[in-house]
Amino acid sequence: MNRSLVDSGDVRGVVAAATEALRTAAGQDWQAPAGDLSWSCWETVEHVADDLFAYAGQLAADQPPADRYVPWGYRRARPDAPALTVYVQHADGNAGLLQVLEAAGGLLAAVVRAAPPERRGFHPFGLADASGFAAMGIVEVLVHLWDLAGTLEFAWSPDPDVCARVLRRLFPDAPAGQEPWPTLLWCTGRVALPGRARQTQWRWQADVRSLPAGA
Repeated sequence: MNRSLVDSGDVRGVVAAATEALRTAAGQDWQAPAGDLSWSCWETVEHVADDLFAYAGQLAADQPPADRYVPWGYRRARPDAPALTVYVQHADGNAGLLQVLEAAGGLLAAVVRAAPPERRGFHPFGLADASGFAAMGIVEVLVHLWDLAGTLEFAWSPDPDVCARVLRRLFPDAPAGQEPWPTLLWCTGRVALPGRARQTQWRWQADVRSLPAGA
């Protein structure tokens, strides 16, 4: 196995860790805003699940679209809410929301594992392979859990090896000399780094590139 790549096992591991962390805060108010986002904690978890589901969809077909998203229907629950295909029944509470998060993560992991290496799927930031979609899904989980932890006050410290491999795949120009997790937070506009202000605009590189020698 090439451990320079981000793979299905990473997706499962990160989603499992996120779900475990969120369960420790299950009794709190998930209708409160998530960190400095305009979304509630509930909407933010729905958004993460929706992204995992959507990324799976971009790779699942034998001939994925190369110029657009798979045309799932979607809507916003309110003007400032995320646009979603995946919604969770509020009657099922936070436990039901976490079941949907786990299921969506499982779908992405399964598709990443099954996709042939030559398969590519559309993302606005470039045509991505399975490892790219795995990395993008993991970024959504990692950084939005950081947003959530700011409100729900649970512990969240991701595996630095996973963060480092995600950085290599999606952020090849990330600054060197810092720990992987704060570097990923800087790359996604969450924090400042020494000598580097917090970013107000950012993007990753989804397209397939050759990894650096020795990566």
